[in-house]
Amino acid sequence: MTWNIRNGGQDRHGPDRRTLLARVVAAHRPDVLALQELRGLDVARFASDAGLTPHLARSPFGQPVAILVHPRWPTTATGPVRRPFHHAAQRVTLSTDAGPLAVLSTHFYPYRGGRRLVEAGWAAAALRRSRADLALLAGDLNTLAPYADHAESLARLAPAYRRRHLRRDGRTVDTRAVAHLLAAGLVDLAATAGPTVPTGYGHTPEFAEMRLDYLLATPALAAHLVDVQVIRTPDTHRASDHHPITATFTLTPPT
Repeated sequence: MTWNIRNGGQDRHGPDRRTLLARVVAAHRPDVLALQELRGLDVARFASDAGLTPHLARSPFGQPVAILVHPRWPTTATGPVRRPFHHAAQRVTLSTDAGPLAVLSTHFYPYRGGRRLVEAGWAAAALRRSRADLALLAGDLNTLAPYADHAESLARLAPAYRRRHLRRDGRTVDTRAVAHLLAAGLVDLAATAGPTVPTGYGHTPEFAEMRLDYLLATPALAAHLVDVQVIRTPDTHRASDHHPITATFTLTPPT
């Protein structure tokens, strides 16, 4: 599962959403949970309550990200990606019955597509360096997919927010970050799963109906996919301004 939980589950002047976040995680019981926007969250306690082990990456610029893993999956490597991501990137490698699985959680720069393209290059390189045939990039990439029509969604945004998704000419939709990752050989597992924003929380003007969150897998991992969906429930509608995405694979822990 991947989920941007918005400011650690508690905005400065908003309701405390941490109980809702925990309830969603408990309902779906992910073995691997990639989280973004963890400022102010006691990640160790949140993970412990969920029965998961946390691996956290901090950022000097933006917000931390993490990967939480169920103890049944042996972790053979873990650590932040040593590049100046705006919101950090964390990578873990797990043992599975089909070989090592590398998982990277990240959150791309929200304001300019050029910076997101650079971060996409760093993410792709980090997965290559893992040398794992099974690899997954999970997170809020703040980028629209290159194979969808976004005209209607973007038309509903105020100009200041629309510019985040346009090239410098002010007309062309900037999908370069995701296009780069697809060109690197990754498969968009949730291509037909529908939008991840907005939810009912906050009624933020920065979102129209769009998908900004991704699970991108190597072809070897995609071959193990059973199901993928955007989780839309009354709890996710109020827990964050993003809905989570979850995927199920045929992988099992090594015996």
